[in-house]
Amino acid sequence: MILSELEIDADREPHFTQAVAKLGETQAVVSHCAIFNDRGVKIIDKGVAINQALYSRLTQYQLSAPIEDCVASAHALTGSSLRADAEKILDSVPLFGRMAPDPKVRNLFLDALQALPLPAPISLQLTIARDLHPALYHHLLRTALTAAYLCKTPVLSRFDVNAAVMAGMLHDIGMLHIDPHLMQPSRTLDHQQRRQLYAHPLVSTALIERHHAYPKEVVRAVREHHEYLDGSGYPRQLSGDEISPLAKILAIAQVVSAMFSTDQPGAELRLSVVLRMNTHRFDTALAMQIINLLRPNNDLLLMEIDRTEQPLQRLRKINSLLDQWPTECLKKENLTPFRQAQLVKLGLQLAEVSRGLAKVGAAPAQLAQLGEALDDGILIEISLVSREAAWQMRALARQALSHWSLTGDEAYPPPLVSWMTATDQLAENVEPIAPAGV
Repeated sequence: MILSELEIDADREPHFTQAVAKLGETQAVVSHCAIFNDRGVKIIDKGVAINQALYSRLTQYQLSAPIEDCVASAHALTGSSLRADAEKILDSVPLFGRMAPDPKVRNLFLDALQALPLPAPISLQLTIARDLHPALYHHLLRTALTAAYLCKTPVLSRFDVNAAVMAGMLHDIGMLHIDPHLMQPSRTLDHQQRRQLYAHPLVSTALIERHHAYPKEVVRAVREHHEYLDGSGYPRQLSGDEISPLAKILAIAQVVSAMFSTDQPGAELRLSVVLRMNTHRFDTALAMQIINLLRPNNDLLLMEIDRTEQPLQRLRKINSLLDQWPTECLKKENLTPFRQAQLVKLGLQLAEVSRGLAKVGAAPAQLAQLGEALDDGILIEISLVSREAAWQMRALARQALSHWSLTGDEAYPPPLVSWMTATDQLAENVEPIAPAGV
């Protein structure tokens, strides 16, 4: 999905303007220049306090300049406040503390955060994230710290660390400009909201590249942070070396951060399962850097066991469905070359899911060796593996079908409908182990 900058601006303006007005209810947010609409009519004077009462006036017409270019907060975020908030994460979350085990590395990361270029519009957006959407703000901080860790070399290249921190802090600011409903953990998306979600890397890119304060490597990484090696990402479905090195770092860093965004226990164990089962999506060397840092066994004591879940039965169904992918039946269907290519790609991606199951000991022969009487630790891990595999299959299939654009009386091929129905049933009433959006 590729949107023009004009489409991006039209989509994002009302939501972000609402956020600016809401921020003005809790602190002084003042226009530092007159604000005009796209017809050249002045709608707000310089020095006016922005609040909810002005929201309708600000959104009645398209503005001549982005709202973030026209207003400033009296309590704007600074490099020093970023540093202080990041220190709290390093001190309070064991995994992040392990990323910076000594003062030299710790200060390298914190110095990079404190030196983050903060043009006034970027500072305002991060201030809104901090004060109105703290979950997003802390996600950005955790992503920045993880990206810094992943790009750190024995020679501690300061430029690379600084770039990684910039990309981590800015990759999701586009989320501030789309429907706030998309930031809710449990959300049902309609077509328009899904379109906005898939466009948010492009929104983030458009927001940062016009300031000319960030290296081109950072801008590109922000654009590509949801692209995955197997081509299952968005917005452009890039694959392999089409994705930049910093974007590959960012792809893993934002997953690591997301695992700590909820109160669910066992973040390190869940992260271990996700990374080991997604070697086709993430750079192997980078994934191993995180896996070697994890202490998943410490999480076993924190995890509750659902004795009714029957993960072994689910895994057997998953392996059976992977074997039943209707390759030969679909070859006989009268499909366009594009649709046939989408199904071939999906088949290859499903083969990677099968290989991922084998890597974590959940292939059919491996399951047979386990038997039925599992100890608590194995039962918990098998449960996580089965849930991740079920959601991977569902997500891959739905993504492939989303490009078909059925028209008129068209329908999906019956073998595909049958397989998709069974796949959907696998994920019914199954909670994913990764937060939404990962």
